[in-house]
Amino acid sequence: MLRVVLALLVVIATAALVATITTGEIVVTLIGGGLAVLIATFPSGEQKPRDRFVPPANGGTDARTVIEALSEPVMLIEDNRVRIANAAAREMLGAHVIGEDVRLAIRHPAAAERLVPNASDGSTDLPGLGGRDQRVTMHVATLGNGRRLVHLVDQTGSHAAERARTDFVANSSHELRTPLAAIIGFIETLGDDAAASDPGVRQRFLEVMMKEARRMQRLIDDLISLSRIEAEKHSLPETPVDLVMLAREVAGEVGQPVQLDLPVSAVVQGDRALLSQLIHNLVGNAFKYGRQPVSLKVANDSRMLRLAVLDSGDGIAPEHPPRLTERFYRVDPGRSRAQGGTGLGLAIVKHIVERHRGRLDIASEPGRGTTVTVVLPTAVSPVVTEESPN
Repeated sequence: MLRVVLALLVVIATAALVATITTGEIVVTLIGGGLAVLIATFPSGEQKPRDRFVPPANGGTDARTVIEALSEPVMLIEDNRVRIANAAAREMLGAHVIGEDVRLAIRHPAAAERLVPNASDGSTDLPGLGGRDQRVTMHVATLGNGRRLVHLVDQTGSHAAERARTDFVANSSHELRTPLAAIIGFIETLGDDAAASDPGVRQRFLEVMMKEARRMQRLIDDLISLSRIEAEKHSLPETPVDLVMLAREVAGEVGQPVQLDLPVSAVVQGDRALLSQLIHNLVGNAFKYGRQPVSLKVANDSRMLRLAVLDSGDGIAPEHPPRLTERFYRVDPGRSRAQGGTGLGLAIVKHIVERHRGRLDIASEPGRGTTVTVVLPTAVSPVVTEESPN
């Protein structure tokens, strides 16, 4: 997108140079560390601000045309009033900002300090502008003759990603530190002669240590798996996999009875190991947090396949399903840890579904159990090339 904008600006610059006599002085300004904006100074006779985009009558290129073409909020300020605001700026701040004092147009204390007359150029963060959770950065560049350019960059997405990364590291550290602390504590206790000399105490401590070590191993395995899936998320798997065959294998491996409702065959284009992990995670969750019977269904739906896992548990309150695929999110943290859950199972399922260009839906009602449905596109070819492992 940036390349397209820059190419457009080059074309505009060429046209503007030809029309210098009618459009005024040409100024090129760099704001935001990389947004090249061409500004054509208005003739002194044009003073009436406009609240909507009107192309130049003479076919030339003026500042309004250039600013309006930009996709991010940009405003031209003259004598501290908003002379031009493009569509993105009007959408963020309102169409009424045309002609207003810029400090009233951008109602934020940090912006007011940067936008006072004769203030220095630079960047300022404006948290909460446009919404409580929004994070906007304002770049200001002086053009001369009392004119400045204001560029607003929405950083909400990158801020959320950074916060998610920070939370992930913190949660991972906490989840690993808990079993590690238990293991260290029991090792120190076994170092005491009294505990070491009692075979019963020693055996009980060793069993707890093994349990906590295995918990750490499951968490590390899930973290590695999640990292690998994310690294390959843009690579669409190309191997035809019979989902019915895979569902039967998983049902035979879980060690508990699973009610199956399967067609003769259902082929998807995917990664066999990841799809096996997906089914294992869904069926495992149904047994951990629900009650029997647990059902596993596969159905053809036009060009899509639906795989659904249903349990007969207590269900969950409506505020929880939208967050169940968040890393380390738990409806009942104590119960989850007691059941051996890592808090990453559904996050892994979500990433596997996204890599296969599918869709995940979680439906639950208190007292009526939970249904997790995965919708996957069918394979381009109906021929199955993978074989079930012996």
